[in-house]
Amino acid sequence: MTVTQARPGLTAHAGRQRLTPAAVLHDSRVLAGRQLRKTLRRPTYIVFSFIQPVIFVLLFRYIFGGAIDTGATSYVNFLMPGIIVQTAVFGALVTGLGLTEDLGSGVVDRLRSLPIARSAVLLGRTAADLIMNVLTLIVMIGVGLLVGFRPTQPAWQLAAAFVLVLVFSFVFSWISAWIGLSVRNPETAQSAGFIWVFPLTFASSAFVPTETMPGPVRVFSEHNPVTLVVDAVRGLTIGGVAPAGPAAGAVLWFAGLLLIFVPLTVRAFRRA
Repeated sequence: MTVTQARPGLTAHAGRQRLTPAAVLHDSRVLAGRQLRKTLRRPTYIVFSFIQPVIFVLLFRYIFGGAIDTGATSYVNFLMPGIIVQTAVFGALVTGLGLTEDLGSGVVDRLRSLPIARSAVLLGRTAADLIMNVLTLIVMIGVGLLVGFRPTQPAWQLAAAFVLVLVFSFVFSWISAWIGLSVRNPETAQSAGFIWVFPLTFASSAFVPTETMPGPVRVFSEHNPVTLVVDAVRGLTIGGVAPAGPAAGAVLWFAGLLLIFVPLTVRAFRRA
């Protein structure tokens, strides 16, 4: 089946086909499937996408962990929520890189020639990357358990933490998509992505308590969306802090970022 066959929700209007939400969802699903098939045909890419976060776990768990005081909480339990969130953020960078590749190879131009919703291209790409992030996070949880991570909270809270991280990665995929469509070059998109991701992840509570940071850095860290998500995930997985406050703050960040970057990304895609 192609995106132009058996599409539900199409209505005729003044001699043209009018796209309905059902048609947009259908096109997005088909394009997400295309992207997933493309990714699964690159096994070396999948392997190396898992290696980087595993290296981060091993470095901080066995090299830096002994020098970081996290009080009554073992460092591996403190670390893994931060690593999981960082992995989701890094995974979101793939969206921008992939769109620049599709622009350069002419795939986007071919998709534009089809009678499909322009938004379906972006929705399909972000949905496919979200599914890949699900697989990556499952692997990271398994690695965490192997190195000593021991969640203590009920199963529903663990599931809520997992969903929160996935929503976070979905939001950041739209930011990455906007950057990729704006710069249109894979190397530039990769550099531009890491420039804003590294300060957010390392100047946060992902790896060290914010109480140990200098004043201005601590203020930035405590209002950082990464810190809010990490703190919420910690509360939902190992307890020690109430997750409701950080989770509510994170959701507000999500809503604000989507309101800003979804329209910007759609506009950039139309101009690309």
